[in-house]
Amino acid sequence: MYILQIEHEVPNYDGWKKAFDSDPINRKQSGVKSYRIYRPKENPGLVIVELDFENIDQLNTTLQALQDLWNKVQGTVIAKAKTKILEIVESKDI
Repeated sequence: MYILQIEHEVPNYDGWKKAFDSDPINRKQSGVKSYRIYRPKENPGLVIVELDFENIDQLNTTLQALQDLWNKVQGTVIAKAKTKILEIVESKDI
């Protein structure tokens, strides 16, 4: 399993969430299996999203689509986007 971790600033969380929920890249069709959204308690203007993929090629295609989208909304909906590609090497429920 692969995770695309995204971190960016949002000037208005409710506006960002509305845009996220509108799903402009069609997450399901892009290969996203699940996602999580985090907001640090000490900085609620920061959003961290993790998108789960089974296929690294789908992750890379989705990342490119997101970068294209971010170029259009940079400074209005989001700012300072950073990404990491992670591979789950171990997971255990305790």
